[in-house]
Amino acid sequence: MNSLKLISTRAFATSSARAVINNVTVIGGGLMGSGIAQVAAQNGNHVTLLEVNPELLQKAQTNIATNLTRVAKKLYKDDPNAAQQFVEDAKKRIQGTTKAEESVGDADLVVEAIVENMEIKHKLFKTLDEAAPQKTLFASNTSSLSIGEIASVVKRKDKFGGLHFFNPVPVMKLLEVVRIPEQSEETYQAFMAWGKSIGKSCVTCKDTPGFIVNRLLVPYIAEAIRMLERGDASAKDIDTAMKLGAGYPMGPIELADYVGHDTTNSILQGWQKKFPGNPLFVPCESTKKLVQEKKLGVKSGEGYYKYNK
Repeated sequence: MNSLKLISTRAFATSSARAVINNVTVIGGGLMGSGIAQVAAQNGNHVTLLEVNPELLQKAQTNIATNLTRVAKKLYKDDPNAAQQFVEDAKKRIQGTTKAEESVGDADLVVEAIVENMEIKHKLFKTLDEAAPQKTLFASNTSSLSIGEIASVVKRKDKFGGLHFFNPVPVMKLLEVVRIPEQSEETYQAFMAWGKSIGKSCVTCKDTPGFIVNRLLVPYIAEAIRMLERGDASAKDIDTAMKLGAGYPMGPIELADYVGHDTTNSILQGWQKKFPGNPLFVPCESTKKLVQEKKLGVKSGEGYYKYNK
């Protein structure tokens, strides 16, 4: 009886989410945006993907198709026909466009995943607020900027929030659902239900710097780098200590290289500007030097460690 009740509750939650959120518009086809579009499409949503030009749009759609094939091979190891059908069905649910106003014409949810620049985000959401129907919910995938500040330019603040996914989106299970004071309970419940319907484990957070994960993770990385700068221990020993002593899968210096030093440095600079009295938010000198030298970590082939490209 309990099993039947659990199954029916899950089915109701999923169908309720789809009743509220079925048409999803993703703004930005980069690593995060294409991942969000893929996950939404493979879980039954109709997706419109917006990019600034046809070339970037084609690149995003090609990447999505490749990643869908990987997912299908894992889901349907012994059934290549089912795998092919899975890929084709998901691809059919994604349409691309380069026209912002048209992209939100029938959107239930808009998820923005563009550059971390407040001015550009404000310009985008002003346009979308005027073009989207009243039903449309707005969300930003920002990892470091204030959701409330992004939402300040729109009239529908009750329908605005943060949906912070993690990279790579198809693999990482976590979704941070960020609330602002103006957000309605109905919007919050729709965000939570949609997140669960696309296979994510959702956590809730107020609109604080870095939300939960990055608020803890970025100062941790920065403190490890300061330890390295002081000469307290080598990068390798710091990483080994945290992996074997704390059970972390990756050491903080390795993680800094993986995240990208341009990203971490930008986050700390933004936080320091907003909260100048917090010593945890002071950018690291060695990181700034690496950014100037374009040694951004894994993606450039060198950071605190060197990598074979």
